Amino acid sequence: MHKVYLSLGANIGNRKRAMRQAIEKLGEFVGSVVCQSALYETKPWGFESPNDFINCCVLVETPLSPRQLLEATQRIERDLGRVEKTADDHEYHDRVIDIDILLYDDITVDEPDLKIPHPLMNERDFVMEPLKEIRRIND
Repeated sequence: MHKVYLSLGANIGNRKRAMRQAIEKLGEFVGSVVCQSALYETKPWGFESPNDFINCCVLVETPLSPRQLLEATQRIERDLGRVEKTADDHEYHDRVIDIDILLYDDITVDEPDLKIPHPLMNERDFVMEPLKEIRRIND
């Protein structure tokens, strides 16, 4: 089993319900959700919006490869109503749910559509604070 840290965020619709549903679906399609951080309410990062985010991080133990994990998280996002994904030009949008792969064991992946560790995670307090919270418990 692989240890994977994921970041989740939502800023439109019923944000708390979207987070709950995403975590349930991670348990169903990805693996065992070992730990979840508290929910953090944050301002949008990288774009203007009147809608604040709710963010958290989870630790999941999964048998999936990095590519299978990406496909599973994108399917969960679509199932929960996400229609736009941020493109390479980093034009961010409001979103029903966002699931980012932060860390996957101790490996590095550098592919056009999959970068592990997540290249921007250290710039984002809304990622690093919940990540630190659960890593203190699980590392």
